[in-house]
Amino acid sequence: MPIFFADKRTRNVACLHCGRKGLEKKIIKNLVKIFDNLGTSRDNLLVAIGPAISKEHYLIDKMTLKEFYEKAEDKNITVNLAKAEKDLCFSDSNHFKEKNLNQLDLKRSAYKQLLNENIPNTNIDISNLCTYKLKNEFNSWRRNKTFSRQWNLICS
Repeated sequence: MPIFFADKRTRNVACLHCGRKGLEKKIIKNLVKIFDNLGTSRDNLLVAIGPAISKEHYLIDKMTLKEFYEKAEDKNITVNLAKAEKDLCFSDSNHFKEKNLNQLDLKRSAYKQLLNENIPNTNIDISNLCTYKLKNEFNSWRRNKTFSRQWNLICS
């Protein structure tokens, strides 16, 4: 999923592609450190999470899910997600447990990592578009194993 960063004071911008592996490697944290080195205040950092596969279509086995949460989720997160998750329509419903498949919500995990980096939730925007479901608008490796890619751009 594309994640766009912009410092509204200095007009510095960055974009990264962050999937399951990127979240596990905490590349969001690394990019925020770069903005720190540029003198960016967290209150001035605007973030947009772009279109990505929705959790309904990102199904993985239990072991992969466990490994993901061990690597990507910070055990020390102290942020209260209740209100923000309610506002963003995040839910923990999982209808695939009987098939030994689990849903992975990449956008939610990215959002949690951003909050853990002290980015105000009011500075984070999350697209509700699913690249898997919207066949005519987006390419999706999980849907049809295409090598075509999505282009994203951010300018200052």
